[in-house]
Amino acid sequence: MCGIVGYVGARNAVPIVLEGLKRLEYRGYDSAGVALLTAERITVVKRVGNIKKLEEALRSGTPAATIGMGHTRWATHGEPDEPNAHPHLDCRGDIALVHNGVIENYAVLKRRLLDSGHIFRSETDTEVIVHLIEEFHQGHTSLEDAVRRALTQVKGTYGVAVVCRQEPDKLVVARNGSPIAIGVGDGEHIVASDASAIVAHTRKVLYLEDGEMAVVTADSVRTTTLAKVPVEKFIQELTLDLQDIERGEFEHFMLKEIHEQPETIRNAMRGRLLRPEEDVKLGGLEHVKEQLLRAKRFIFLGCGTSWHAALVGEYLLEQIAGVQAEVEYASEFRYRNPIVGKGDVVFAISQSGETADTLAALREAKSRGATALGIVNVVGSTIARESDGGVYIHAGPEIGVASTKAFTSQLTVLALITMMLARARGVAKDKLSLLLHELEDLPEKVEEVLLASDRIRGIAEEFKSAQNFLYLGRGANFPVALEGALKLKEISYIHAEGYPAAEMKHGPIALIDENMPVVVIAPKDSIYEKVVSNIQEVRARKGRLIIIANEDDQAIANLAEHVIRVPRTYGYFGPILNVIPLQLLAYHIAVARGANVDQPRNLAKSVTVE
Repeated sequence: MCGIVGYVGARNAVPIVLEGLKRLEYRGYDSAGVALLTAERITVVKRVGNIKKLEEALRSGTPAATIGMGHTRWATHGEPDEPNAHPHLDCRGDIALVHNGVIENYAVLKRRLLDSGHIFRSETDTEVIVHLIEEFHQGHTSLEDAVRRALTQVKGTYGVAVVCRQEPDKLVVARNGSPIAIGVGDGEHIVASDASAIVAHTRKVLYLEDGEMAVVTADSVRTTTLAKVPVEKFIQELTLDLQDIERGEFEHFMLKEIHEQPETIRNAMRGRLLRPEEDVKLGGLEHVKEQLLRAKRFIFLGCGTSWHAALVGEYLLEQIAGVQAEVEYASEFRYRNPIVGKGDVVFAISQSGETADTLAALREAKSRGATALGIVNVVGSTIARESDGGVYIHAGPEIGVASTKAFTSQLTVLALITMMLARARGVAKDKLSLLLHELEDLPEKVEEVLLASDRIRGIAEEFKSAQNFLYLGRGANFPVALEGALKLKEISYIHAEGYPAAEMKHGPIALIDENMPVVVIAPKDSIYEKVVSNIQEVRARKGRLIIIANEDDQAIANLAEHVIRVPRTYGYFGPILNVIPLQLLAYHIAVARGANVDQPRNLAKSVTVE
């Protein structure tokens, strides 16, 4: 969601903060601003739109400052305009604040502050925090104590950074449900909501936990809880490389990440798929293996693309390992008094490891006695730290807002977890050997699928003006239909729906005519003939068919305008291959329509608000 960058040191803060904000552009935003602190005053510059507009505004007459902070806003309260953009100031212009999160009791607080004479200049929930700090900072209270007292008044989620004209050597930061990392340099510190804004300057980083705050100066970081209890923080080493967050030769990050999938799938398996032993070893689950084997059921939690991955995981676990699995929207899980407890294993799936809904659902399950595990991409993320164990997907930084390589890496990890459980539960060794061999071959098969990109671009040109799309799949490919439709919606803004193919005749078939593109996933598996029957139903109503089919299926060519070929694999691994043409189709249609592929409107990469 919103991005935060702050700098304290000896260098000019402006270029460092701007560079950091550019690194956070992928998270999605509608406005940006900076606050620069000098001994005389706080200078705030804000602009609606992209970072370039802010950069242009900063070229004229901006003072040099060695303390500064910046923010990219994804609107929640108040429309995207300059008054609502961050940073926000107190009444006197002495305190500036940036915030990521949502303050749930802001209306009550705002009414109280207005009654006390405070002047509000925005419609945001955020502005109440800076006025609360102003209230507590009057007199001789330090900025640190004023921030602490203000945050005890608010309910909701926050990552905040605060500067004050009267204390021009420090930056105060705090978090509750929204990430804050502090990069440790030589005589300088860089604060950010994401490590990608830090890595260009240092690999040493420490992370705040919920309920913690830090006073950051050029030479020190002092961390406490909101209750003033000192906290010892351990510096971690970032594994992120700067080249990982550059586009390289690709026009967009999304295209780069689609083409990285052969390698990211290998990375998800590397050191875990043990071929001579015909086994799978997942270090992050070894200490909870007994709980996994005794589990009454498995519950997967996720949102968006991660929820689709969970649906495939449900098929994998039930069909291969023979264990009961359920999938829940993380955003709904804790609001219906879920029946979950001791004996249940809950997997929270999140690319960022910071998804607010998924983190809240994980905490709910954990509080009820379930074994709470994570499947995440970002090392050191909150879900990774708070879960009882889990598995990193090792996809590397995913900059494009629309997830691609994280999805296939999640599916690969879910397949590995399934294989591990199947082996432990006594599934025949010859069957496991076959499945492991199929998994091992997937990266090469993905490389074959990627060769179809130019052909898919031609199909995209033909359908770029469509107003609606329907995606159909059965079995484990129904979630792939959902994911394909989601990708198209996210980046091209074409309305699209994914359905189980058999459900088409229970409603969506009414929409099908000669103008309706219908994408059908039709691998040669055990339900192939059923899918062909659904294809015939579309043909009878003159729908325009695009079929994802196996390379050796010759008969299917007579049923569709366009066939995109994928290699064969074991049925329940098919989604890893079958989703890639759908990623490419969405990408090429979006490019043909002139859409901003990497930063689609209204979307954010890391959804840290509910």
